[in-house]
Amino acid sequence: MSFRNEKILPDEYCHIYNRGNGKSKIFLDKEDYDRFIKILFICNSKNKFVFRESIIKSKINAWDFERGNRLVDIGAWVLMPNHFHILLISSSHRQGLWQKDLNPISIFMQKVSTAYAMYFNKKYNRTGSLFEGKFKLKNIHKENYLEYLFSYIHLNPIKLIQKDWKENGIKNKDKALEYLNKFKYSSYLDYKNPNRTESKILNKEFFPESFDNINNKELINIFTSYV
Repeated sequence: MSFRNEKILPDEYCHIYNRGNGKSKIFLDKEDYDRFIKILFICNSKNKFVFRESIIKSKINAWDFERGNRLVDIGAWVLMPNHFHILLISSSHRQGLWQKDLNPISIFMQKVSTAYAMYFNKKYNRTGSLFEGKFKLKNIHKENYLEYLFSYIHLNPIKLIQKDWKENGIKNKDKALEYLNKFKYSSYLDYKNPNRTESKILNKEFFPESFDNINNKELINIFTSYV
């Protein structure tokens, strides 16, 4: 999937992507995945925070953190060992956030990237850039592409059991879907179980109602019919 630097505009769906510097892994264990997921939730706020001060020292559950007004609305996400994808939108009604050279999407991604890089570098005693430059962004203008992207993001983990699934198709669909049903590090399970704690990251009202009705096999059909 190709990316290019595009102008960030309000009221447009965006596909956000970034990966580890030099394609290196950015998630090495369960704690890393869990921290990034909590950061996705907490950083989606106009308020400033320091994870250690606001969560750890305060001894509160990260999912109970009072965020206030959100910066963006997230419809899908997935974490892979060396990269991540996020589908989001930021509406023009967020007054005071859309200004020249300043927009809520960039603010959100800067907060997420900085918070996670600080955690990762400290934990693994490393220095330097964790990510491969600034996040990549692609604007989405067509609804059929939006559905394709929703499917693409949620099918991404299949690469962990079949590396060539995008190029050559899914060899064993039942096995692939069984794997997705066990993979915790995406919003896939939040559409199957809206009561999952991580579903707090999503704000579905800003996305097509069809997202809630897409079943397992339809994800594959939507992806294959588009490519």
